[in-house]
Formats: sequence, C-alpha cells, structure tokens
Amino acid sequence: MFPQDRRYTKDHEWVLVQGGQGTVGVTDYAQKQLGDVVYLELPEPGRSLKAHETFGTVESVKAVSELFAPISGEVLEVNSALVAKPERINSDPHGEAWMIRVRVADPSQLAGLLDAAAYQAYVDSEAK
Repeated sequence: MFPQDRRYTKDHEWVLVQGGQGTVGVTDYAQKQLGDVVYLELPEPGRSLKAHETFGTVESVKAVSELFAPISGEVLEVNSALVAKPERINSDPHGEAWMIRVRVADPSQLAGLLDAAAYQAYVDSEAK
C-alpha cells in the first residue's frame, strides 16, 4: 500500500531521498484521516528545517493539522501547484501531491525513520 522507496514518520509524512535531495509529502493514511483537503500552507524556499519541526499546515473540512519535517535540510522547492489545488492531496498523496523538496542536511537521520513495512505495521496498530 505504501511505496517501498520512501521512509515514513509516525506523524504520517514520507520522504523520498534521491541524490542528496528529499521530497516530502503526507501518506495516503494521513489524507484519509484528514478527509477533503481545502487549504495548504508551506514554507518559503531557503528556509532551514530541523527534523520533527513544523513546516506548514494542511486544512481539511474536518481539522487543521501541522506538517512535520521528517529530516533536517534547506527547503529548495515548494509544490506551488499543490498550494493552488490542495485537494490533489486526496487523490495522489504519494505522487503529484509532494509538498516540498529539501537539501538533506544529515543522511543518517533516515535510519531513524520507518520503512514501508514498519509504517504499515504502525498504521495497522493505530487503527485498532
């Protein structure tokens, strides 16, 4: 259910690291919990993030939720198309609905994140 090429947080964000850059978004589980997404606030490029730091908010018809950085790094790019159409989070959370791209500051932080199987087990335990 969750792509094998990413690492996951218990806050339901994912990161896909390729060549020193990390692409960050929320998981399919997160978007289902949120319901229909209506608003998204993301940081400006150039901002430095620390792992577990809030980097934005996502608002649905149900609630407003903070977004947490899975790893430390500098924001290189923001998905402005997603900010304009935040409802894409509900239809493609692991693809077109990526949120930010960061320059990875400390690749060793990835070891502290969950792989797809561990994240699936975590989600299964949360659902009980």
